[in-house]
Amino acid sequence: MSSGNDLFSADAERHEPLAERLRPKTVGEVVGQQHLLGPGKPLTLAIASGQPHSMILWGPPGVGKTTLARLLTGAFDAEFIALSAVFSGVKDIRAAMDQAQAARGMGRRTILFVDEVHRFNKSQQDAFLPFVESGLVTFIGATTENPSFEVNAALLSRAQVYVLKPLSAQDLATLVERARERCYPDLVFEPSAADVLIGYADGDARRLLNLVEQAANAAQAERRTTLDAAFLEAALTLNSRRFDKGGDAFYDQISALHKSVRGSSPDGALYWLSRMLDGGLDPRYLARRIVRMAWEDIGLADPRAMQLCNDAAETYERLGSPEGELALAQAVIYLAIAPKSNAGYMAYKAARALVGSDRSREVPVHLRNAPTKLMKELGYGHDYRYAHDEPEAYAAGETYLPEGLEEVSFYQPTPRGLEGRIAEKLRHLRELDAAWLAEHKPD
Repeated sequence: MSSGNDLFSADAERHEPLAERLRPKTVGEVVGQQHLLGPGKPLTLAIASGQPHSMILWGPPGVGKTTLARLLTGAFDAEFIALSAVFSGVKDIRAAMDQAQAARGMGRRTILFVDEVHRFNKSQQDAFLPFVESGLVTFIGATTENPSFEVNAALLSRAQVYVLKPLSAQDLATLVERARERCYPDLVFEPSAADVLIGYADGDARRLLNLVEQAANAAQAERRTTLDAAFLEAALTLNSRRFDKGGDAFYDQISALHKSVRGSSPDGALYWLSRMLDGGLDPRYLARRIVRMAWEDIGLADPRAMQLCNDAAETYERLGSPEGELALAQAVIYLAIAPKSNAGYMAYKAARALVGSDRSREVPVHLRNAPTKLMKELGYGHDYRYAHDEPEAYAAGETYLPEGLEEVSFYQPTPRGLEGRIAEKLRHLRELDAAWLAEHKPD
């Protein structure tokens, strides 16, 4: 009987996914996350204290969030209850609390693990609070999204947030070798093959091990014992790198592109543009953002930038991918090397802020239009000075702001690019204003 059970267990193990077979059994087997698990680091100290605390594990897929939760449970000798926010509701939460209450009755504490906690709505997240506060459960949530935005403030305040990082190339190489030693001892991974697997895993251990398993199965079908890059490229479907079009990776990479342009780094701008295109981001979205960058960060220092970016967006619409992507690439190069100015952007923000906080002021009478006799009799447009009839086509000393509004100077041009010439022009106009006011100053 025992022999049959052993055979059945061995057969079941062979059919387990490689990622499950290699799941660490102890904290010491965990690859990566040494900023949390190294000597003297937060989770190592927590385990040594013997006192579990509620926490949120935030990181991209495949970096060990679920594994860590299970290992922490074992280290604290606690009951482990797992819920998935994708499949669970308030009823499941109540059932879990009943289970935790039964464990408490037997003198055992409970760790409640909630995977993808950001998918729970506010009321579902609120349902955990009384049980966390009473100490019935120690809460461990896992999320790929920024908990500052996706987790209720009340729950967030009761949990320590730990940020898990994508696995490094060295970490992934360790996993490839571990998989080979434990499960595929007859296979040889040439360095080029390991590099291909590591590159497409993109910091995701689960993705890496799935690729290793597919490669091993393909090698077995071909009766190969040595795997090289060419074989993997032919045998596997190697998808694009990890890119979440709605999550933090999306916004972080857009931010990196924008900051590379602002920082005058054409290489950085091209890198992040290529990363997002490689990840499957819609180039039309990138085209819109590129046009926005031209207006926000180059502005009047080089007005050609706006036109060039509009032309690039139009070119993409005409050519599509991949030909049209070249226009977007050249647009970000131009933006990166163009003179920078956010003076127009800041002027607009300042004007909107003033108008939003100020009362509605009347248009000065001399600036009002007077299409009717009555309006003329009321003084509309009276004493308005037509700039084209003035010297240099400028009505020196004229005012264009509402009466009673303190003098403002929203637009402060930079000395860079065309804006340097604009600044000179404005300085000259201010000198004309000062001369006119001095001449017309009341005695």
